[in-house]
Amino acid sequence: MKKLLILAALTFAAGLLPAQAQNTKEVRRVVTGLDASGKAVAIFDSAVPLATLRSPNPAGDMWITGKSPTDYSAKEDWAKTNSVGVSPPHGGTIFRIVEFPPTTERIHNLDVNTMMKVIGDHAPKKGLPPRHSMMHRTRSLDYALILSGEIDMMLDDTEVHLKAGDVVVQQATNHAWVNRGKENCRIAFILMDAQEP
Repeated sequence: MKKLLILAALTFAAGLLPAQAQNTKEVRRVVTGLDASGKAVAIFDSAVPLATLRSPNPAGDMWITGKSPTDYSAKEDWAKTNSVGVSPPHGGTIFRIVEFPPTTERIHNLDVNTMMKVIGDHAPKKGLPPRHSMMHRTRSLDYALILSGEIDMMLDDTEVHLKAGDVVVQQATNHAWVNRGKENCRIAFILMDAQEP
């Protein structure tokens, strides 16, 4: 966790984000559950801030589970009470929203292993060395839905341009999200812990 906070502080100190992207944004999150009588109720209804913690991109964890399959008895907000890195907990899941501001030259000039160092031991052993500072891979199956804007998904030697409404199924492969546009791109991610590929 300390390493992640240091990276976040360095990112802001270096001015890697455009000034307009450094403003914290929020996402309203409603979590349902059953009350004592078995009636469906909203147990949480609040704003989750999108903050820069793990990378230069503001993100917020909407929900985290510690195991799969999960049960439906959660009364505590795991997204607030459990510290996780980029990857989901062993056997668990993460629902995360990430805001990708337009990229800067400084991000491109960071050490090519920047995000792989953040991932650490949770990176799969298979895979080529990264070719971009934001390139990384996690030992997880990830579903991504582009909510707004446009972005390029950089792979080992190709790129895929994505726009609002597109979906990606990421299977533990090298990738970097690079926003070459003028507007922010917002993506919803569901990350599920997986076996070594």
